[in-house]
Amino acid sequence: MTLIRSPDNAFFKSLKRLAESARERRKRGCTLLDGAHLLTAYEQKFGSVEALVVAESALASAEIAGLIGGRDKVVITDRLMRDLGLVESPSGLLSLAKLPDGTPAVNHATEAILLDGVQDPGNLGTLLRTAAAVGISQALLSPGCASPWSPKALRAGQGAQFILSIHEDSDLAGFMADFRGTTVVTTLEAAMPLYDACWSEPLAWVFGAEGQGVRPALVAAAQLKVRLPMPGGTESLNVAAAAAVCLYESLRRRSAQVELLQNGG
Repeated sequence: MTLIRSPDNAFFKSLKRLAESARERRKRGCTLLDGAHLLTAYEQKFGSVEALVVAESALASAEIAGLIGGRDKVVITDRLMRDLGLVESPSGLLSLAKLPDGTPAVNHATEAILLDGVQDPGNLGTLLRTAAAVGISQALLSPGCASPWSPKALRAGQGAQFILSIHEDSDLAGFMADFRGTTVVTTLEAAMPLYDACWSEPLAWVFGAEGQGVRPALVAAAQLKVRLPMPGGTESLNVAAAAAVCLYESLRRRSAQVELLQNGG
């Protein structure tokens, strides 16, 4: 077990660069995972992580001790763990993990979530987590989106990045043109209420940046435009909350259709 107390330590400096730089993560092909859940989810899918880093105080945690017992680890002070600035409340356990190698080809006949300029890593991770939860298998991210492999996005995604086929810097308009299903965008202009809308699956849901929303060209290209009813007078919803409403409405309808078919309806 190695104990690091100085911010000038070379290994700590390398962690700091990974925490702060998407370029460094791409260059080294690895990232940092915060917490026991992400460690377990990663190793179930990809095998062992490259290294374990533990805050001094976290050594007393029964959960963490059960995960790292008998394994090589680097221990850093609690102050250094906080200085990494990965998340607001560090769990005390970090994993240095390789990024997944390769990405399956985009499938134009499979349900997808398309994210246009979503810059907040917490929102991005939450969107991916919701998409994975309802059974969507692929996510396309436009240029300008936050990195799905940043520590904050990974923390918010809670393992969704290890389930989804994620395509960064994607041509969303090109995908929409070739998609063999219904492309749906949320917008306030010339849109029908979500619960009144009719669609044919598979669906490609398009969600936009926190402030600007979906780009006008993508709104125009979508086959179906929907809006969320807000009788309480609120102007808009956080993009992650809006997406959750839409995706679970889609799942509800799909489940009802399956049940109807099973019952001979």
